[in-house]
Amino acid sequence: MTEQSNSQRGIRFLVIAAALVIIIGGVNQAQSVLVSFLVAVFLAMLGTPPVLWLERKRIPSIVAVLLVVAGMIAILLIVGAIVGASINSFYTELPVYQTRLQAQVSAFQSFLATKGIRGMDKVLLGYINPGAVMSLTARLLAELGSALSNIVLILLTVAFILFETSSFPVKLRAVLGDPQQVFPQFTRFVGDIERYMVIKTLISLATGILIGTWLSILGVDFPVLWGFLAFLLNYVPSIGSTIAGVPAVLLAFIQLGLGRALMATAGYIAVNFILDNVIETRLMGRSLGLSTLVVFLSLIFWGSLLGPVGMVLCIPLTMTLKFACQNNKDTQWIAVLLGPEAPAGSSPPVSKKGPDPES
Repeated sequence: MTEQSNSQRGIRFLVIAAALVIIIGGVNQAQSVLVSFLVAVFLAMLGTPPVLWLERKRIPSIVAVLLVVAGMIAILLIVGAIVGASINSFYTELPVYQTRLQAQVSAFQSFLATKGIRGMDKVLLGYINPGAVMSLTARLLAELGSALSNIVLILLTVAFILFETSSFPVKLRAVLGDPQQVFPQFTRFVGDIERYMVIKTLISLATGILIGTWLSILGVDFPVLWGFLAFLLNYVPSIGSTIAGVPAVLLAFIQLGLGRALMATAGYIAVNFILDNVIETRLMGRSLGLSTLVVFLSLIFWGSLLGPVGMVLCIPLTMTLKFACQNNKDTQWIAVLLGPEAPAGSSPPVSKKGPDPES
């Protein structure tokens, strides 16, 4: 009986593993469609609080949704025009920065040669290369532009999601056949996701504004572009802020020298430490419910599966996965592994000892 039970468990595990492989492969193949949908869901989460606020002010739902979507369109057009101009100007000037860097590397190579150190030119040009350093930045911006290329479809999807926001609980109660049914766990989960999105967006916006202002004061070229990059990559946990700072600091070094590059680095460190480690941590608390290791692994997993957009949305996607596993008895152990600590009430087993011979 035990062997049969173990055999059934093994078969079940293999079937689940095969199903996961098929699902992951399907998600990877449908990446472009899913990325557009995820961008729409992201914008809808940001638009839900103002829509609900307008509805509480007795503004009809249709008007509230149209106002919020119109505001999104205006913001996207303004940001797209400003950042797009900065990107075009940056790529136009990139050969000039390449030439300056090669001259600085040659000067540094001559300095090393006077000290008896030779053969460093290939190493320096291989690792300190604006084209190589900007490759991830260019790919991220290209992926974002590709995701936003279907902006009309995305905004229509956002509008329909917002239209359904207030009526979805009513429909769900009708499906369950209980008009008084409440969904405390689902409501708390949606609230946590929206709270994370809103707080993260406000922190990222403040990061982008402060970084752009500081680089503008230092005289670094294209501060709007680097501020936008800092805003965007601040959504990426663990490594986003570092990636956002590398091209700007490198440009400051090429353009203005080592002193301004160090000042730019200090600005990035100060802004990210204060906003991310102090203010954001205090506002977020422990609402994420994810361990640090899971956050880092989710960054790698969703990034490889969905590209840069997956990296930006890795936390909400992992929180959704955890919620789905948490509400299924067979997958609750996955939710426990994804969480920051063991569930309350659990304790390590205590070894049973016989009676004390001296008692």
